[in-house]
Amino acid sequence: MTNSSAEAMIATPVLTGALVLVVGPSGAGKDALMEGARGALADDRRFRFARRLITRPALAGAEDHDSCDEAGFVAARARGELALSWAAHGLHYGIPARELAGIAGGEVVIANISRGAIGAAEALAERVVVVEITAPAAILAKRLAARGRESEADIAKRLSREARLVTERAALRRIVNDRSIAEGASELLGLLRALAGPA
Repeated sequence: MTNSSAEAMIATPVLTGALVLVVGPSGAGKDALMEGARGALADDRRFRFARRLITRPALAGAEDHDSCDEAGFVAARARGELALSWAAHGLHYGIPARELAGIAGGEVVIANISRGAIGAAEALAERVVVVEITAPAAILAKRLAARGRESEADIAKRLSREARLVTERAALRRIVNDRSIAEGASELLGLLRALAGPA
């Protein structure tokens, strides 16, 4: 399954707080920048990085997430346990409702989602910011080639499908990650801290 689809639970109440939706194309370094920001904010209780539920096993060196099979995922969604869910590349992804609970108390919750899920996610909080992490096409192509997972033709096709991101009501910020991981993570950190206000 290559197309992304998203759905928000209709019964999910609108929350009051800050929800940061991080999106970006493959090769942009999104995971690296998020990991850098997560490490820097580990002891700051104003921030929470939402832990995702994914229908794949945990892999060494990959994102730390909760795993389940497809039947378990469907059941969790039916029970109303997922505030947001989407499908991409043959897998199901979800943000558990419990991960967003702190928004009502002023917490800044950072969630890694698919751009196809933005529309549904915008309904989950009053203050929503979409952070698009991207990079010039040449840099994206180089990073994807270094992974060795796709042919040059497949990479070119993937990059040609990337459309400019737009939002309905969320504020949109872009980080062009064509520098070091430390510099990119620092920019993301500055944005997140500005949302939280004084410590």
